[in-house]
Formats: sequence, C-alpha cells, structure tokens
Amino acid sequence: MRKAPMRVLLCSVALLVASCSGAAGGGGGGTSGDPGAAPAKDATLTLEVYSKFTDREERELNKVLDGFKSKYPNITVKHTGNQDDDKLTQSIQAGSPPDVAISFYTDNLGNWCQSGAFQDLKPYIERDKIDVNQIPQAVRDYTTFDGKRCAMPLLADAFGLYYNKDLFAQAGLSGPPKTTDELFEYAKKLTKFGPDGSIEVAGFSASMPFYGNLAEVWSPMFGAKYLNAEGKSGLAGSPQWKEMFEFQKKLVDFYGVDKLEKFKAGLGDEYSPDNAFHKGKLAMALDGEFRTAFIADTAPTLNYGTAPSPMSSANSSMYGGGLVTGTIIALPKGVKNPGASWELIKYLTLDTGALVQFSNGINNLPSTIDSLKSPELKHQPQFQTFLDIYGSGKLVTKPSTAIGDAHLKAVNDFAEQWVAGKVPDLQAGLKKVDDQINDALAQKQGK
Repeated sequence: MRKAPMRVLLCSVALLVASCSGAAGGGGGGTSGDPGAAPAKDATLTLEVYSKFTDREERELNKVLDGFKSKYPNITVKHTGNQDDDKLTQSIQAGSPPDVAISFYTDNLGNWCQSGAFQDLKPYIERDKIDVNQIPQAVRDYTTFDGKRCAMPLLADAFGLYYNKDLFAQAGLSGPPKTTDELFEYAKKLTKFGPDGSIEVAGFSASMPFYGNLAEVWSPMFGAKYLNAEGKSGLAGSPQWKEMFEFQKKLVDFYGVDKLEKFKAGLGDEYSPDNAFHKGKLAMALDGEFRTAFIADTAPTLNYGTAPSPMSSANSSMYGGGLVTGTIIALPKGVKNPGASWELIKYLTLDTGALVQFSNGINNLPSTIDSLKSPELKHQPQFQTFLDIYGSGKLVTKPSTAIGDAHLKAVNDFAEQWVAGKVPDLQAGLKKVDDQINDALAQKQGK
C-alpha cells in the first residue's frame, strides 16, 4: 500500500539498505568529512535494499533499481520491502547500518542529522559539483537540518483537495472551494443526513487526526507555523492556529460530536479500497497526489476532481500552493562502502530518467526541476493539479526539529481532544501544547 507521508502518528518509514560485499571497488572512509570514491566500473558489489514499499510500489522501485545496472553492470541490488524506521535506527546503533537509507518521513531527520546517524552529504555534493538549486527550495529545506544536508529527496508529495464531481452536481456546485469560508459552506451543502439524523455522507470531515486530516496538512491553509522566530512553539500566541481550530470546531458543531465519531467509526481504512472518499462517503478530502494511483487502482469509475487546498481570507495569496513533503534518502554512519552508496543515492535522486520512471510508477511528484518538466511524465489529468502546486513557488513544509515528530504529534493529539470537546479553553490548551513542545526542545538541546 502507498505510504502516508503525513501519518506522523504511525511514524511509517522506509529503508533502502545497500550492503556491499565482494571485491572492493569504492573508496573507504564512511565519515562525513572524507567522501568515498565511486566504485570502479568492473567492481563486484551487492547492494541490499530495505524499503517500506510493498506490493505495486515495491515492484516499481525494483524496476528503477534495475536501471542502476546500466552504469554499474556488476553491481547486484537485492531489495526487501516493508522495513521500518525502528530497524534503521537499531542497525545504526548496532554498528551494522544499511549503506543507503530511504525514509517515507522527514519527521525524524532532525534526530538523525543531529546525532550523526545520517552523514553530511556536502562533501559529495561539492566534489561532484552538484547544483542543488535544481531542487525546489521547500524540498531543499525538508532534506536539511540546522544547515546540514544529511538527506536528498526521492520524489515528493504535495497536498490538495479531492472532490466528488457527482456529489457536487447533486448539490448544485460547479467547482471546488477556494477559501475556507467556502469550504465550510460547501461541506454543509454536500452533507447528507439519514432519517435518524446520522451522517450518511460528510461534505468534509472535521475529525483530526483522520486520513489526510492532520494539523500539518491543515495549517498551511491558515498560514499557521509550528515554530516562531526564536525556534520555539508559539501556538498560543498565533492567531492563525486559533483560526484553524475555531474553524474545526465550527464544522464539528455542525455535525455533532457523537454523530461525527459514529460516522468515522464506520468508515474503511485510509489505504484500503473502502476508503470513504472512494466510496462516496466523503464529498471532499485533503490528500496527496499519490491518492490518484489508489483511485485508479481500486475505484476507477469514481468521478472526481482535484484542486489546491482552500485558503483562509488572511492567507488568500497562498492559494495555488500548499504543503509539500516526501521521501528522503541518506547515507548512514559507519557504512562500509560510502562511495558506492553515494552513487546509488545520486542515481535515484538526480537522474531524470530514474525519477520520471519512478514518478510514473507510483504517482509521486518528481523531485527535481528537470524531471518535473520532462515530456515523459505520464499521469492522469487529476495529477496535474499537484504538478502545478509543486511548481507554484508557494510551497510550505514541516520544520525539522531535534525532537523528531514530537511537535507534530503533540498538536495532532491536541486536535483530537479539541474535536472531542475535551478542551474547554482553547488559549489555555494551546499554551499547554507550547509548554510540552518547548520542554522537549529544551531537554534535547540541554537547556
């Protein structure tokens, strides 16, 4: 099943392990200050790949990995899917790291960079004269931490609005909402209640965390930022966060807490064919471009459209943009053959043909400007929205922190309590979240 880049509560991650064996063909080193030499053309190596990819996406990655043989015909790549973040961390701690690590999430990048678990790639980039400006700024941002480039992007994910065209037509709506005020009004018009008052179709879900409804997906719509200029959590002092949670409460009040929870409990899993949007139970949903592949696979007759996420009135200039995140790929500490590892990283993240092939295979956004413009990209029409978002120059990403995804989880946990009506005072509740996050940051930074 497709990864969920924003499912921070699950913390699902992929690994790509390249364990080199056989005749040595690449330089040693393994430290961030001493880049390893590329393997010789006739080097015999085995690169063992671990990733979180499964099923269709695992097969597509295998096809891309096969292309590495065109450059190094004697290098064998062995790929095992469905590996996770815990295994990556444990392997590094045990002194037996993968040679290349691929993660579905940027959330732990700060931890990995700060601890040195991921090596600084700057020496390799400078040696090979790589222009990182071929990667969009926001993507460059989420693959670095505290000025250190300890990862590269391997495809990207942008988030936007999916809407059911048949349900829109039934409600007399001709196009998607562009503002959060319109989103609320559309949600009311699209919602269908049963004779007993239960929700049969929800115009737009207010539950959080739920599917693509995560605080980090909603926050760009309101211009809400996780960290202030001092690098601390400042939710309680942010009118944008308050507006976001007040919008959520207004939507919850429309449905009713109990009705909303009962409705949610009866919906299918996010990554199953029974996804509520696939089944016409949700008229609008926020999700990434990868959802187009799931719909094509499990709900091919669904009549749907895609659009940028609606924006609040105060944040209207950001319409057309949105949240971007994506898969990251890195060189772990202590690898035996860093030169060979880097060559594979470089191939997967900078080779236009490889990026386009992988993008076409799993319906993710290609992560360089050249690959984004390639005429070889082949996607269904709904995918174009996300290409436009990605090229909008209005991208927002999540901040990498030394506490991993703890700040994201704290806000999503709060949102869940807020939806359930368990937070009587919004200001006081946000202040508690600030204290929790700032305490964690201070502890990690030894302050």
